[in-house]
Amino acid sequence: MSQKTSRFVDFRAVKAAVTMEQVLAHYGVLDRFKRGKDSLSGPCPIHHGSNPTQFRVCISKNCWNCFSDCHCGGNVLDFVAKMESVEPIEAANRLVEWFHLDLARLNADAPQSKSARVAAAPDRGEDEEKPNRRGDRPTVPAASRSAAPEKAEAAANKPLKFKLELDASHPYLAERGLSPETVKEFGIGYCAKGVMARRIAIPIYNVKGELVGYAGRWPGDPPDGRPKYRLPDGFKKSVEVFNLARALQEPEEQPLVLVEGFFDVMKLWQLGVRKVAALMGSTMSDVQQTLIAEHIHCPAIVMFDEDEAGRYGREDVVCRLATKSFVRVIVFPKEGFQPEQLTAEEISLLPLEPLP
Repeated sequence: MSQKTSRFVDFRAVKAAVTMEQVLAHYGVLDRFKRGKDSLSGPCPIHHGSNPTQFRVCISKNCWNCFSDCHCGGNVLDFVAKMESVEPIEAANRLVEWFHLDLARLNADAPQSKSARVAAAPDRGEDEEKPNRRGDRPTVPAASRSAAPEKAEAAANKPLKFKLELDASHPYLAERGLSPETVKEFGIGYCAKGVMARRIAIPIYNVKGELVGYAGRWPGDPPDGRPKYRLPDGFKKSVEVFNLARALQEPEEQPLVLVEGFFDVMKLWQLGVRKVAALMGSTMSDVQQTLIAEHIHCPAIVMFDEDEAGRYGREDVVCRLATKSFVRVIVFPKEGFQPEQLTAEEISLLPLEPLP
């Protein structure tokens, strides 16, 4: 007999007690999956797919993602909710019943937090950088991509006490498809002197709306030996999420669209996708993950470049964010495609509306 769904259930405790591997075995589909070092790959059980690589489980993070028809991912509760067409609270109750979980012990052992203990909504815990324009993504040295952030990463960028004098009429801005209104909104322009001399300077604000730095993009192909992008010495981009402060001004129920680059953000914003932010690359740091989880209480839509780095990055980002909220993925059919190349018509066909 099913237990009553009105009882108290600690979502984090249930997620910690049941693995995706166990759930797949419960549904009788685990034998269709191929095991990797830290993954399970197989056809999607949700939409009954047949592609053997369309559905991926990250074993260590206990999360899943469908890169095909579902275009979404999540944790074990999200998976059962999708499979059973029920709310997360009912999914949690079914997991308790199927796996004979000791609910009293789970609730007693679970950490106390106002976001962990809920009864009718997904939990949002308090803890827990190409072809053509690949160079538009400021890169992160391989040594900095470890799972455990260095102590220096947690240190905040100090607010600037000055603003650069910029020329907003530089032709490169129009070449990138930006309107004068968008250029003005984001405060970008050509810098004639200083550390960003001869570059298009892009102001970077922290989550509080304080100016903390500039990124400089060479207008066009740079001379040999010069990178397309330049960041100030000592600036830590891994502790900022570009445009997050502006995105926070949008309706709370609207999903956050997460992209890689500055121009992705500006072009999408120009075309009406206002709740958009960028990692300034294809990797997500622990600090960026925490910033998004703490300030954005809504589903996320991951829209990365369709290339090797973008695909690798979005898989990691989905697994990170899926522990806190529902995640949807936008996969582009053309290799090398980037979000800034989307037209207004193409955007209108994407599933960017608030989730039910």
